[in-house]
Amino acid sequence: MRLMNSRRNMRGVSLIEVLVSVVIVAIGLLGIAAMQSMALRGGQSSLESSQAMMQTQSILESMRANRANAGAYATGGMLCDPGEASAANALAEEDLASWIESLKGTMGVEDDESTCGQIAVDAAGTWTVTVQWDDGRAGGGGERQVVTETRI
Repeated sequence: MRLMNSRRNMRGVSLIEVLVSVVIVAIGLLGIAAMQSMALRGGQSSLESSQAMMQTQSILESMRANRANAGAYATGGMLCDPGEASAANALAEEDLASWIESLKGTMGVEDDESTCGQIAVDAAGTWTVTVQWDDGRAGGGGERQVVTETRI
């Protein structure tokens, strides 16, 4: 009789064990999904940084190709719209406009006002190219900048 009682008391124990196991596995899978999401955002941020460096090198090569009129590439401030690019040299103006357009195409949304570029030169002839964009889509903390200094 005692054996029968203990079997009756044990009914449903394996079901509870299975439910606890399912809850533990579900929490583990949610953790894995969260880690995957963070890895994707980090990858997107890294891609955008790489794109910024490539765009910086692109405008610097355009400036080197038009070395005689390199001074026309200095923007005096952040350019966020291809239509804002105005330079004394027509080729420089066209290069700046296509550079800003290309920045918007690779770094963000076409009508995004946070993707901008700036080119400046100091008295020693050191050129500084700055690319700025919104890193919020990739999980970053708002605006981000890549600054490159070189001599032409």
